[in-house]
Amino acid sequence: MEQQVQDYWLQNHSFEVTEDPTREKFYCLSMLPYPSGHLHMGHVRNYTIGDVISRYQRMQGKNVMQPMGWDAFGLPAENAAIANKSAPAKWTRSNIDYMKNQLKQLGFGYDWSRELATCDPEYYRWEQWFFARLYEKGLVYKKMSTVNWDPVDQTVLANEQVVDGRGWRSGALVEQKKIPQWFIRITDYAEELLNDLEDMEGWPEQVKTMQRNWIGKSVGTELTFPLKEQEGGLTVYTTRPDTLMGVSYMAVAAEHPLAKAAAERHRDVAEFVDQCRNSKVAEAELATMEKKGIDTGFKAIHPLTQEEIPVWVANFVLTDYGTGALMAVPGHDERDHEFAVKYKLPIKQVIAPNDSRDIDIQEQAFTEKGVLVSSGKYSGLTSEEAFEEIADYLEAQGIGKRTVNYRLRDWGVSRQRYWGAPIPMMTLEDGTEMPVPDDQLPVRLPEDVEMDGVQSPIKADPEWCKTEYNGQPATLETDTFDTFMESSWYYARFCSPNYDKGMLDPAAANYWLPVDQYIGGIEHAILHLLYARFFHKLLRDVGLVNSSEPFKRLLTQGMVLAETYYRNEANGGKTWFNPADVTVERDGKGQVVRAVLKSDGEPVEIGGV
Repeated sequence: MEQQVQDYWLQNHSFEVTEDPTREKFYCLSMLPYPSGHLHMGHVRNYTIGDVISRYQRMQGKNVMQPMGWDAFGLPAENAAIANKSAPAKWTRSNIDYMKNQLKQLGFGYDWSRELATCDPEYYRWEQWFFARLYEKGLVYKKMSTVNWDPVDQTVLANEQVVDGRGWRSGALVEQKKIPQWFIRITDYAEELLNDLEDMEGWPEQVKTMQRNWIGKSVGTELTFPLKEQEGGLTVYTTRPDTLMGVSYMAVAAEHPLAKAAAERHRDVAEFVDQCRNSKVAEAELATMEKKGIDTGFKAIHPLTQEEIPVWVANFVLTDYGTGALMAVPGHDERDHEFAVKYKLPIKQVIAPNDSRDIDIQEQAFTEKGVLVSSGKYSGLTSEEAFEEIADYLEAQGIGKRTVNYRLRDWGVSRQRYWGAPIPMMTLEDGTEMPVPDDQLPVRLPEDVEMDGVQSPIKADPEWCKTEYNGQPATLETDTFDTFMESSWYYARFCSPNYDKGMLDPAAANYWLPVDQYIGGIEHAILHLLYARFFHKLLRDVGLVNSSEPFKRLLTQGMVLAETYYRNEANGGKTWFNPADVTVERDGKGQVVRAVLKSDGEPVEIGGV
């Protein structure tokens, strides 16, 4: 019976839809899957929810679109190709065929006429075209940025390819290296991305809070501390100018010019700076990592008291955040306190509680706002009052200004991998960089390649990057796009997937968009969902869509939990196995006590839930 029904759906195009202005539309979309090989229970849960919603809305008489496609680029395909001695394209398309058949067997009501795969040149052609438009609008730029570098394989490594500080293949100690990379100015849209969250009533509050925190708007003061016997000064940003009288040391990043100057004078500083450079630290790790530092020997001058303040290099200061320097107030900041205790630096109290609580800042930082003490003429003011008065004074003296800062950083879209859409930029003989002309798009990724696990095939082939512009030799960019680029606009392409006159058919896009119901995991809250919102505003600003947000309602469906199993490899990496391919023994409480791989009967490690 089920097969007969599915045959009927297929023959009668039951779930295919077109724009119909006479009917209310409903666009239901579940996050498109990565074609890893087989559906798992998380897929089934997600897509069942979407199908139930779609069928309900269809029964209400609405014109319902529910498409499906494949988020097909990415590093897992490269790794699988290396392991299986196959090309990523072949592996990916084989998986798509298998998973598509699984979805059909589940009986979901998809409009398969709209199917797309992000690895198809017909798809990424328009992504390349759009990148060129952003470049022309000044929203794209290139700068030096730090990557993981394997000195033996002479290649860039993704974070997941670094195992205990060593390259997954060579075992060499990974270095931090700066290379030129492309960025998109998402920070130009930070305020709009933040403000529009207030109107998104159909989104879970938790997701909106996560995006607010990621954008991280703060109001503070940027001020400059003069340097003793040095030209210029040390510029810092603080949200707590009320604690300015409590500064007892300054801290700079290892890449800061002052750190470099100190390294030239002192061997121990040079050794510490090198150590920091080769230890990549994510912002999320700063709170828990061991704080380390060394005195540069330089002194800053406090702008209010004229006291001399030591300048340290510290491993918890990041070059890419703020000015790469900070004023440390250990009495009122936990991180600064931990560092001060370790290196026996002064800890001063300049804020007291509003109530009668007793505090001991030598034991623990007091981080709340309160009333100023030991702060000269500012003593007795509340933190809020002192913020304004101190900011006024710094501005009047020309050494500070009120500033709005965002935690959000511009989107680095360069990847030094192979299996991705080529970035459509070229360099002329005179060094001029420019977008590849529209009539030469798409810049096609060659698919018949061999993966050696070391270098991207398009970087290894000197012929691939050769091209011409107006009869002059030119060189193509060999980096590829971050795969979040593809997933940031696929929902819009579904509206006109076969349109060949542009990125979108505006009439179709404006009929279907925004998506009425979007379904996916909360783990995508601050990357995919933020990038998709950003992309939609970019699409609006080039006239392709009328709306400002891509998704009216968002449902985060939760996760399916299961035990995991793996084996340790000789190179320090791990090979993970599908739970269906593992035989387990459980104790009386149902806990897994032993597991073996069905294919060889040998034990595997139990990785937990």
